[in-house]
Amino acid sequence: MAERGVSRAEFIRRRRGSDFVGRRDEVGVFQANLERVAGADGFEFLFHVHGIAGAGKTSLVRQWDTRARDQYGAVTALVDDDVHSAVEAMAAVSEHLGRQGCGLKGFDKLLATYHQRRHEAETAAVGAPAGEADGAPASASVSSTVATQVGLVGLSMVPGLAPFTSAVDAKQVAQGADRLRAALSSRFRSHDDAQLVLSPLQVLTPVFARELTEVAQRVPWVVLFFDTYEQTAPVLDRWLRDLLVEGTYGSLPLNVIVVLSGQGRLDARCWGDCLGMIDEVPLDVFTEDEARQLLAAKGITDERLVEAILEVSGRLPVLVDALAQTRPSDPAAIGDPADTAVERFLKWIADPAERAAVLSCALPLQLNEDIYRAAVGDPGATGYPWLRSLSFVIDQAGRCRYHQVVRGPMLRVQRAASPTQWSRDHTRLADAFKQWRETLEATLPADGHWDDPHWRDLRLNQTYHQLCAQPHKALPDAIHETVQACDHGEATLRRWAQTLTQAGHDTNTPTLTQLGQNLQDTGTGTSFVTAALTQLLTSPAITATARKLAHTIRGREYRKARAFEAALADYNTALAHNPDYERAVFGRGTTYWLMDRYQEALDDYNRAVELKPDKADNIASRGAVYGLLNRYDEALTDLNHAIQLTPGDSWAIANRGQTYRLMHRYDEALTDLNHAIQLEPDQDWIIISRGETYRLMHRYDEALADFNHAIQLRPGRAWDIASRGKTYRALGRYDEALADFNHAIQLDPDQKWIITSRGQTYRLMGRHDDALTDLNHAIQLDPEDGWAIYESAVVLRLLGSEGAAERWHRAVEAFQAAAAGVGLEAVWAAGSLLVALCGLPDWRRAQGQVEAFLSACTSRHQVKEVLSDLADLRGTLPVDASQLDPIVSRLEAALSQMS
Repeated sequence: MAERGVSRAEFIRRRRGSDFVGRRDEVGVFQANLERVAGADGFEFLFHVHGIAGAGKTSLVRQWDTRARDQYGAVTALVDDDVHSAVEAMAAVSEHLGRQGCGLKGFDKLLATYHQRRHEAETAAVGAPAGEADGAPASASVSSTVATQVGLVGLSMVPGLAPFTSAVDAKQVAQGADRLRAALSSRFRSHDDAQLVLSPLQVLTPVFARELTEVAQRVPWVVLFFDTYEQTAPVLDRWLRDLLVEGTYGSLPLNVIVVLSGQGRLDARCWGDCLGMIDEVPLDVFTEDEARQLLAAKGITDERLVEAILEVSGRLPVLVDALAQTRPSDPAAIGDPADTAVERFLKWIADPAERAAVLSCALPLQLNEDIYRAAVGDPGATGYPWLRSLSFVIDQAGRCRYHQVVRGPMLRVQRAASPTQWSRDHTRLADAFKQWRETLEATLPADGHWDDPHWRDLRLNQTYHQLCAQPHKALPDAIHETVQACDHGEATLRRWAQTLTQAGHDTNTPTLTQLGQNLQDTGTGTSFVTAALTQLLTSPAITATARKLAHTIRGREYRKARAFEAALADYNTALAHNPDYERAVFGRGTTYWLMDRYQEALDDYNRAVELKPDKADNIASRGAVYGLLNRYDEALTDLNHAIQLTPGDSWAIANRGQTYRLMHRYDEALTDLNHAIQLEPDQDWIIISRGETYRLMHRYDEALADFNHAIQLRPGRAWDIASRGKTYRALGRYDEALADFNHAIQLDPDQKWIITSRGQTYRLMGRHDDALTDLNHAIQLDPEDGWAIYESAVVLRLLGSEGAAERWHRAVEAFQAAAAGVGLEAVWAAGSLLVALCGLPDWRRAQGQVEAFLSACTSRHQVKEVLSDLADLRGTLPVDASQLDPIVSRLEAALSQMS
């Protein structure tokens, strides 16, 4: 039965549209695949179209796109080289599907969150809250503060960077990434936001795949086209393989078909073992029959014309089509084959104004109506629709561009014909992009320019035209911008690198071309920015200002990779250029902090605060370091100031809460921690800190609730699990405590405080041999750990070992050395020394130590902990009550008099 409702004209349009000339076999291959059942014999889900420039790859892909939608009910997306990362590729796919009523709404929402959170992360101070990192006290009598460390995964092996890769310990990097996750979590509303910034592909791609699957369940086919893949392969290869072949992000249904189209073969290092499942579609120049067929379809059948066009075009499809559209009537008009390609394209455009417009519009990288008018130099020009109709002009999501086979010769002709005019034309275009950029800047935050994609696009085009106008004069500024692009991230940097290469090629400036290519060839991942900065620093054209910034950004990248000495070298170099460069001062201070060089960190933070007194990050970071130095009053002053500057800063509020906790001002600590959790309810590190506060207040049920919640939010963190174990032990739930300590030690085998805690638990369970094994291991990791030595002395005495006396004396010596220091650590050591002297026993010295401890004591909590330790000693070992009771009575009397 004839199809109803279709007019004759529509039927003819469809038939003509289906009669794609010159690539019938290739079109047939794709159509036949869409007519199969997904998964049937002969069905393909992955195609690779490849061939030289101008072979018609884009035309074929667009024909496949049209056929898939019009004849087979597919929804499609076409991604080209305007994307520079897998995240941008997913965004482009979602945008195309959305135009067809199949948008990925959940993905789009998450993507918007990613862009927002990434901006927040880039402006955040890098660091984790004081006292919550590698270690924690095995009991309240041991050290209450530990260094916080932060790191990012990865400094890949990049040529020229080998001296630094040895500084990156794999285990430290893994732990550093965990700590950075906690630090970022402090800035955001949820742990998921931190994970989104740290691992955008791992978070975004499963959502993208899930919603793409939902679309595929509603339509016959989903076809994703990746054109100009030779440009995007370096950043999309591994992601696409994981998505399509490995199922890393979930299994896509078979009716999702992917087409890769580009010059050259796929990278065998990525796709080598998958080539058997990829349908290769190679495109070469037209065969003579194909070229003749296309010319006949254009009405060119005169053998003399056909022969001339075949000779001039070399049967390159884009040239055959362009020459055919001019409809020449005389072979002589086609000209000598030695004529330039430009003259071949323009010979049949009679209007001089139109010829000039075609040449002028070859100068921009892309065109829209505004750019067209700027290119032709006429604000009222109306020829853009005509220009878009030319065969070598490719539509591209609201813009268009020339096919490179055509654009390249046109640029060479204009540059050679009049270098002066070439420079003027590019300067006019640069000025136009500058004006558009400055207009946009008036609507953006002062520090938000680089975060706006439209602004970046305008700035990049301005830079391109400035380089084309005067390559050597514009290069220093272009390098400075490229350094700034490094600061923004890999995708932005790749755009600038490609533009440098393009400008070098278009101006025949080899040094510029080579610089851009070197930047593109520096690798991928977290090492890419570091290697690119190393390349830029070798350029003779880099300015002092750009060099200072480049060293500072590279210092940050080394610091994130935990190559601290390399980071310090870069920060020092930047500061040699400008001692008052606050960003480098702050970065070096943070590096010293992560290296446990707290006094040097404090010196730098003092300088940073002096340079920028109202920058909250400087003040809050200095406060955190004061806390690490046990200078709690100064820490509170800084944190109070930072909170005044940024009242909703959960990180500063939570850090103040932890400072109160370390000062044993538990009620104030709870007030701050509760406030911070109210601001950001799912920040696991804040919940853990509150749980630790509850534990120290002996509010064990509330502590357990917090620890359980935090572990549920982020499973697998050794510190959190061990902290819960200590709470179970305090409740006498030794089996549960032991299970937590075992798990924590599996996750982090060399954390001595966790090993000591398990040893103490074994001792309380009467498993003395196991206890001694753990405690000896802890002492081996840190021979000066007084509490591990003390616990081992208790166990040795319970075992009746001859080595018990020697171990008791070692414990006394360790505590005595620590008590000679200053601050709260010395107070805790003085209390521990009193306990050790009672256990030795040395009652004469113990009597004197009571008064020494009480004179140094600053809180009721310290006295309570010593009384608790003495009660444990009495319950574990035979102690002379007549000697111990007066000491206990003196402590209890002092406690009753303390407020």
